[in-house]
Amino acid sequence: MSGAVEPEVALPTLQQLRQRALSLGAVNAFDYATQFLVPVVLVRCLDAAAFGQYRLLWLVAGTVLAVATLAMPASLYYFLPRSDDATKRLYINQTLVFLVFAGLVSGWAVSSWNPWLPEKLRGLAEHEAIVPVFVLLCVVASLLDLLPTAEERVKWQVKATVGLAALRAVALSLAAILSRELMPVLLTLLAFVVFKVALLLGYVADKHGLRGPVLRWGVFADQLRYAAPIGIAGALYGLRVQADQWVAAALFPLGMFASFSIAAVLGPLVNLFRQSINFAFLPSMSRLEAAGDLSGMLELNSRANVMVGMLLYPLLAFVFVFAEEIVTIVYTGTYVDAAPVMRVYIGGLAALVFEIATVTMLMRQAPFVVGVNLVALALALPIDWFLAQRFGLAGAAVGSVIVIYLDRIATLWRIALLTGIPVRRLQDWRALGQLMLFSALAAAFAWATVGRYFVAGGTLARVIVGGASLSAAYAAMVALSGMGWNRLAAARNPGHGI
Repeated sequence: MSGAVEPEVALPTLQQLRQRALSLGAVNAFDYATQFLVPVVLVRCLDAAAFGQYRLLWLVAGTVLAVATLAMPASLYYFLPRSDDATKRLYINQTLVFLVFAGLVSGWAVSSWNPWLPEKLRGLAEHEAIVPVFVLLCVVASLLDLLPTAEERVKWQVKATVGLAALRAVALSLAAILSRELMPVLLTLLAFVVFKVALLLGYVADKHGLRGPVLRWGVFADQLRYAAPIGIAGALYGLRVQADQWVAAALFPLGMFASFSIAAVLGPLVNLFRQSINFAFLPSMSRLEAAGDLSGMLELNSRANVMVGMLLYPLLAFVFVFAEEIVTIVYTGTYVDAAPVMRVYIGGLAALVFEIATVTMLMRQAPFVVGVNLVALALALPIDWFLAQRFGLAGAAVGSVIVIYLDRIATLWRIALLTGIPVRRLQDWRALGQLMLFSALAAAFAWATVGRYFVAGGTLARVIVGGASLSAAYAAMVALSGMGWNRLAAARNPGHGI
């Protein structure tokens, strides 16, 4: 049984990788849109306290997924491209076993059986077995979000993601509209995740068969040794990212926490775009790293990040300028307190556009990342707590933004030290800077246009005109600069040397 990559396996061309990235980007954008639209329905059907409980449930689930999975699903990006069919099945089975165990522990931790359950979560625990069972199944079902892409079955991943997103949005919206109560929404959410687990098992049965070997201790120990440092680093990062939301949940009433959680809605959008593009590149990056071609791996990462920046920088600029109008239209004026928090977040999300976590994962730098995230978490929590008490909701987000920049500086320095490639060559800084500048100028143009000609216009009209103005100005600047997808296509084929 060999885990090596066959030498005759051809790497995808950059064009193929780009098509995969665009496919995943489009479908994940659809998935995000449905996640975005469901709360739009819920805020109109549930009172602020019930909606706050719903958002708190997702905060709990997000924290559990960040901590409990220990990067075992993500480790498949490393192991599967290097393995034969029998070894692939073993790695998948081991991951499922681990997720079931982790889910059981997590379910107990969020249940009323946990004597150390924080007071704020007691309200969720009152929903009997719904919340712990939901958390258990969420942990297991998380494998479906990564497995097909790790096996480069992008079309299957696209179909599954679209179908599940549509089903979730329609089911939850109908439950909220028909009942106008939280309990039916939670029951619908539970039924959805049961279906997702069934779909995962169907995929594994079809592609690999539901058969042994289920676990081999030597191989499992090696997988866990690889995944655990990454998982610990990811858990610390997840806690760091969500620290401000836990601070808001602890210090403010559920209604205000709901506003704060709405402000954080852009974070998942940025992650979806980054994951869509970088996960499409990741199997090829893994093969290049295995072959010792670190320059090629970093080149692919740089190209992927420019693609992300081209799509996300103008969107972030648009939301920054029209935050109040967007919140009012989407979530009603009840949650307009989210706008200042949203602007603080955007300052940090601009740095998250260039993604380097995949590089540190492939280079087995998890211990370093653990240290960075531990320091960042230790800094973010007290800063958020201190500023939240003095400046309200917006202050609770400042610490998280500060540590994002400290993280990027430290990680880039580490990669440069290990590879011998200067920081100035690790990313296409000129292209990223141009895209950021174009986005800022386009946003300023849109803001001036709306302020001059539509100052008395309705909220929706201001957003529409502002969006159209920004899009036109940004597209014109990108076109005049000679940037665009053609520039990316000029990059080397990842199967050849630089």
